[in-house]
Amino acid sequence: MEKSILTMDSNTAIITDEVVISKIYIIRNTKIMLDKDLAELYDVSTGNLNKAVSRNKSRFPEDFMFQLYEEEFKNLIFQNGISSWGGTRKLPYAFTEQGVAMLSGILHSERAIQVNIRIMRIFTRIKHILNNHSELNLEIEKIKKKLNNHDKNLEIVFKYLDELMGKHSDQNKFPEIGFKVGKG
Repeated sequence: MEKSILTMDSNTAIITDEVVISKIYIIRNTKIMLDKDLAELYDVSTGNLNKAVSRNKSRFPEDFMFQLYEEEFKNLIFQNGISSWGGTRKLPYAFTEQGVAMLSGILHSERAIQVNIRIMRIFTRIKHILNNHSELNLEIEKIKKKLNNHDKNLEIVFKYLDELMGKHSDQNKFPEIGFKVGKG
């Protein structure tokens, strides 16, 4: 009985983090969730979700929610290899993290509240992971710079060593000073 959404009763659900994460996409350099996926998580129809949003349009400015362009939608279907979006009459709406948070203000079921809490925690965790990743990248860059400086310093040391070795070999070209013991 392995489902992506396990319903405990009609109001609550256990949703795995993997399920929610798999429904977060990056479009226009923004993490978003599609209306269809949110409706599935909230256990409502996509049409009813969008009706609730359109009744509260002032709560969803462009940076909270936007409609995908046809090319973005086709690209999304192509990337995911899913044709189950067939039959959609309108291009889907994309909700940013703030838009998903705003949905909690217009969807009042207990399930919607619990799902929203789960989604917000995952968005926060993703943000934390990305911040840590950025910090790690900065540390790696610092190490690269140090290594680059060490390489330059080692080059200088080897250059001086080569010069010293060259001087030592040049000394062998001069006649020895002192008494020569010869045959004779």
